[in-house]
Amino acid sequence: MIRTFLIYLAILIVGVLFFGSMILFGVPALQESTFVLPKMATQAGAEEAGTTRESLEKEISKLQNKLDKCTPNDAYIVINTNDNHFYLFKNKQLIRDGLCSSGKNERLVSAERNYKHDFYTPLGVLKVLTKQKNPVWAKPNWAFIEDGLPIPPPGDPSRFESGTLGAYKLTLGDGYMIHGTIYKRFMGMSVTHGCVRLGDEDLEVVFNTMAIGSKVYIY
Repeated sequence: MIRTFLIYLAILIVGVLFFGSMILFGVPALQESTFVLPKMATQAGAEEAGTTRESLEKEISKLQNKLDKCTPNDAYIVINTNDNHFYLFKNKQLIRDGLCSSGKNERLVSAERNYKHDFYTPLGVLKVLTKQKNPVWAKPNWAFIEDGLPIPPPGDPSRFESGTLGAYKLTLGDGYMIHGTIYKRFMGMSVTHGCVRLGDEDLEVVFNTMAIGSKVYIY
């Protein structure tokens, strides 16, 4: 028993001496590396952050240059069909914005007449094809089907309606237009058959600012 106790005591003494020497002589080195490594990591992190910021600034500058090249210098209009808001630009400056109305995104179906028509505002880049003051609306077939009326022959006087489109219209092709409206209470809502409606004062400014060939961006 005494022998075993002496062996354990010897092992304990050796362990104390070993770890004591580690504490006395090894800790300073560990402490030094402990303080040096964070400094190195901080410096590397700062350099990496600086490089990342510099590369981001360069990328932003490139994208800005591309945007400037793609942006027309003459007048153009941007139409947001989600918020029903328009933005009119000239010389790359916003000169007017306001509410508009766009397509109601519904489908007219007449099984009896085997007819379907989608009422949506086309998205993408369009251009002004023609401009006209005091336009007369030539009612398409869907206008009569929607009202439950018989479809008149082409050129019939019942197809032509004055005042409905307001004082001006700008045609975009495929029957789509930017025009005025007699339903001003619906401004800012998705209620049209696909055309973009503007209020009287906004429409006049857009008509006088936009030229034939001016870009119309719709999203």
